[in-house]
Parts: sequence; structure tokens; C-alpha cells
Amino acid sequence: MSLIRKGAIAAILTLLLSFLCAAAPKTVIPGGNTIGLRLRTNGVAVVELSSSVPKKAGLKCGDVICEIDGKRVTSVQEVTQAVERAQGAPLALTVARGGEQERLTISPTQTADGWRLGIFVRDTVSGIGTVTYYDAEAATFGALGHGVNDGGTLLPIVSGTALPSVVGSVIRGEKGEPGALQGVVNGRTVSGTIEKNTPQGVFGSMSAPQGTPVPVADSKSIHAGEATILSNVRGTQVETFDIRITALAPDDPHDRNLLIEVTDPDLLAATGGIVQGMSGSPILQDGKLVGAVTHVLIDDPTQGYGIFIENMLAAAA
Repeated sequence: MSLIRKGAIAAILTLLLSFLCAAAPKTVIPGGNTIGLRLRTNGVAVVELSSSVPKKAGLKCGDVICEIDGKRVTSVQEVTQAVERAQGAPLALTVARGGEQERLTISPTQTADGWRLGIFVRDTVSGIGTVTYYDAEAATFGALGHGVNDGGTLLPIVSGTALPSVVGSVIRGEKGEPGALQGVVNGRTVSGTIEKNTPQGVFGSMSAPQGTPVPVADSKSIHAGEATILSNVRGTQVETFDIRITALAPDDPHDRNLLIEVTDPDLLAATGGIVQGMSGSPILQDGKLVGAVTHVLIDDPTQGYGIFIENMLAAAA
């Protein structure tokens, strides 16, 4: 679930395909269930700067370290080993940032714990999110409705898994304080694989559960008015909740296509509105899947944004 305050967005989680574009499905099975997400990054992501040294060298949170001294690195261990071998000598880093590559030079610093770069890094990302749809014919799925980011940068991934999860409790959203679904992975059985991380969601392969397919809505048929969402806010139960689509923005560059308001008394009582972990909750109107919940307004958790389903399916192709 992403959060918005005064226009600023922070995408969060509580966290290949063929070269030919396949035709988007005309019907899909709506999701609404939460899943555990485990993603392995294509490189090593910088999540925090712990000293001024990396900042002066030009390193930023969200950068993904791809090479050190010309050698590919794919794990935290490989970065640590390269730093120790250098014994303080300058290291040439190639990092991915905003779809581009940057080359930086940084010298490790001697500390009580050994040689360090002054950064915290990780090679995997975990969290929970909500499945938007299943394509039974292609055995694929889409979730979240937005990408998995770190430091505002879309994380490049090499692989990922989806696992069943259960919602144990909820932190209710309040004005100025985002709520969250408290979910845990339910067992070790892998439900599916994640193959693509895009600004419009994560996509991969998964067998569809039993369910009734619904038509995919064309954005031109979506209108302001009553609608529903499917969400999993208790245990593993997917429930239907009432919302209202209050405005449409078909050309929004950040895919904030739908402004929505939660009107369901049960959901408001349980969560306060939209909370972290609900990203991807399918939005239905007039018997069709029209989009997915993606963002919540921090100053008013009863309101948020959604993406058109046609934009998700285009990104999945």
C-alpha cells in the first residue's frame, strides 16, 4: 500500500515474459486474498546510509549495486567480501538508479567491526500484498497495482515467490497515521513465482483458484458512483466492501486513475479505511473488474487511489 501526503508518494509493503505481447484477457478471476511476497533483487539494494562517506561519493538510498571493480555482485555476502579484500583501497561501484547506470568510487572506512562502506544493503525484499486478478487460461496473476520500491526507486528483480498468508490483526488507520494489515506467511508451500516488477504491479505465474470469472472493464466504461472492493482483512477470508468512485483521471502519469472513498461501515470499523497491505484489492463496478486499490491518503484513510485494470494488464503483457 502506498501513502500520500500533499502529493508525495511512498510506496510500501506491510515488501521474463516473452518478447511478443500477448493479448490482454477479456475475463479474469478477481483476487482479494493477501499473499506473502519474497523478491530477490538483481543486484544489492542500498537501504540506508550510515555515514557521510557514501553520500559524498554520490551513493543514494534506493541505488542497486550491480558491480564492484568490474565484478558482478548479487548478494550481501559478495559486497562484504569485496569490501574486506580492498582493505581500504578505493572501490569502483556500478549502480542502477532510475533505469540508468552510474559509476562511483568509494573508499571503505576502518571501524571496530572491520572495513565498511557506511551503508546498509539487502538482496531480498519481503512483505505482504493483495492479489488483483488471476488469468486461469494463462495461469498468471497480477498483484499490488504498483511496483515494489526502495528509496523511491523501482527495484529490479531476478526472481520471486508468492506464498499463502494469513492476516492475524489490523492496525487501524487514523488521520496522519497509516494503518496496516499484520500478516504472516502461512506455511512454506510456494503458491506461484513472481517474474516482473513494474510501476503498475508485480506479475507472475500461479494456478488460479476456484472462482467465477468477470469481464475486464474498458476504462471508458468506468464512471463515478458506487463500486465494491474485495479485501482480506481477517484471517484468510476475502470479503466484499462498499466504496464510491468519486473521480477519474485516465491520463494521470502515475496511474492514480481512480479516486475512491470507503463507505462500508464494517471495513471502516475494522481498519479505518484503506491500510497498508491492501494494495492490489480488486475494484468492481457493474459486474466488471475496473481496477485495483493502490494508495491511501495519509490525512484521510477513508480515501485513496486506484489504477485502471487495463493499465495493469498492459504492464503484464
